[in-house]
Amino acid sequence: MQSAIQQFLRHLKLELNSSDLTIKSYGDDFASFFDYLEDRIGGISSPDQVTIQILRGYVSYLHECQYARTTIARRLAALRSFFRYTTREELTSSNPAQALRTPRTGRKLPHFLTTEQVATLLEAPPANEPMGLRDRAILETFYSAGLRVAELVGLNISDWDRPANILRVFGKGAKERIAPIGSYASKALDRWLDVRSVDISAPADEHDALFLNRFGRRLTTRSIGRMLDKYLKETGLASITSPHTLRHSFATHLLDGGADLRSVQELLGHKSLTTTQIYTHVSTRRMRETYESSHPHAQRTPQ
Repeated sequence: MQSAIQQFLRHLKLELNSSDLTIKSYGDDFASFFDYLEDRIGGISSPDQVTIQILRGYVSYLHECQYARTTIARRLAALRSFFRYTTREELTSSNPAQALRTPRTGRKLPHFLTTEQVATLLEAPPANEPMGLRDRAILETFYSAGLRVAELVGLNISDWDRPANILRVFGKGAKERIAPIGSYASKALDRWLDVRSVDISAPADEHDALFLNRFGRRLTTRSIGRMLDKYLKETGLASITSPHTLRHSFATHLLDGGADLRSVQELLGHKSLTTTQIYTHVSTRRMRETYESSHPHAQRTPQ
């Protein structure tokens, strides 16, 4: 069983180009399943020994432990992906997870920043030192292009077409898309590249990295999170803000400005339009709040 899971994780990394964070999440989900198997039935040596009855027992166990529905849904998704892989590779004769039902999770509206809050955040990094210029360029690029954090840290200088002001971005599953950036981001990138200094002893694939740490090496997603936390504390913005919040803000502000949903889907690199549609709910809610606070006949109950 452990061997099959390691094969699957290698498949995610090498063939599907999944991020380290995704692979770690899958590993954590499988560890939970292993703990259940050891505790309840003394473990299993082969994936072919897993039955639908065992999986249903595991789902019941997760509900008994009062895990959030989103957590249960994620763990079931990991098992489905794993058993699809084992069936395809003929490690199992069938997929026991195929009949599992995922609990309804509901759709939580994404947290986003107002345009004023975004401006406050973007102006927080100091403009008189190299790391401040780098951080400004990072935040401007996040907001201007609506990138995922893994997409941003993976950018190379050669991915930026300066005359056209577009970025070549590699998203989930190594899918490539073109992301335009605005003049603010372009100017911030130019200022950062003027002071950028790479560690010549770094691996060759890091020499072209667009964003570097203070030691001249490619930035990590964790470093981006720490950088953002620092400026959130300085500006007093909500601590639940994450790098992904700037992506949410990018999409919400585009729709507020009149962009059509299909265009936003393309810019975000979403495979399904359904994923993008959640931002229409955010924009509709904001429109209603603006109406109720501004229209004279919406502000009071008629007599």
